[in-house]
Amino acid sequence: MNGVFEMIIGITGPIGSGKSTVAKLFSKHWYNRIDADEIAHELLKNSQIKNKIIKEFGNKILDKQKNIDRKKLGSIVFNDNVQLKKLNSIMHTTIIKEIKNKINKTKNKCGDDAKIIIDAPLLFETETEHVADKIIVVKSKKENIFKRLDKKFSKDQIEKILKAQMPLEDKIKRADFVIENNDDLKDVEKQVIGVIKKLNQK
Repeated sequence: MNGVFEMIIGITGPIGSGKSTVAKLFSKHWYNRIDADEIAHELLKNSQIKNKIIKEFGNKILDKQKNIDRKKLGSIVFNDNVQLKKLNSIMHTTIIKEIKNKINKTKNKCGDDAKIIIDAPLLFETETEHVADKIIVVKSKKENIFKRLDKKFSKDQIEKILKAQMPLEDKIKRADFVIENNDDLKDVEKQVIGVIKKLNQK
């Protein structure tokens, strides 16, 4: 994309690959981080979005405080691709719109040479990659993915979530850079610095 920004980076990869860790390392090098997951969490509290989701999936997805329980919702959508598409149709357009709003706010705050990193698990699936100048895919060994997520999901749920996402090989084909994150933070930071040096040369 030949936008007005000096550099907008999209960072993606499978669930549990450690994208947020990598994105936070970019933040140490003056990149403004936009987190699509945080946007999605906030949207679940938005009354309009919340009501649409409840209407589609029923009161069974609510917790005792009548808020959407992400685990309950996840157990429905990650077991059924049709249900997942329904949820995505409610959420994705608004998430993309909010990402663009945050880009514009950062531009207004930092100027046209702002450096931005968009942390978005479904960057390709939502066709949001067009807002970025360069794409980074984070990969990780499967055992590390399971280790990071074992308190949040069962092994079966993790497998289903991974299956619902675009295959890693396809993401890598469309990436400008690949960072491997297998819990050696010094090694990951070294890779991040290497990517930043290459970006600064362009």
